[in-house]
Amino acid sequence: MNMIKKFYFSILGLAFIMCLFSFTNIKKVAENKWNGVASYYHAKFHGRKTATGEVFSNAKMTAANNFLKLGTLVKVTNLTSGKSVIVKINDRMNANNHRLIDLSQAAAKKIGIVQQGVGNVSIEVLSAATDYLANR
Repeated sequence: MNMIKKFYFSILGLAFIMCLFSFTNIKKVAENKWNGVASYYHAKFHGRKTATGEVFSNAKMTAANNFLKLGTLVKVTNLTSGKSVIVKINDRMNANNHRLIDLSQAAAKKIGIVQQGVGNVSIEVLSAATDYLANR
């Protein structure tokens, strides 16, 4: 019976944390810089087409965002560890997703958010896409 209680409370705690991160606001902190929550793509998306028409690979340094222009390069920094990675925005997230960015698993691993599944990050635009789709 004690193991059932532990399991039940573990599930409730995980659900609470996921709800907390699911409704986190995106905060603009400077020109071309935002803070918010990052998550990463599930393996089931590997091999599917992205919004740019590219085939998604969890091994590449790419990400999804709902307000930056496709093809934009951004620096993503884990606010807890200080680790950062540069990714290209090549996809869009579900409109109901309130997170700042969804990273490929390779990018998420590089900044250390794979264990938790989500993390507080800062994103900074390095180069805005001029006309990404025309230059593919």
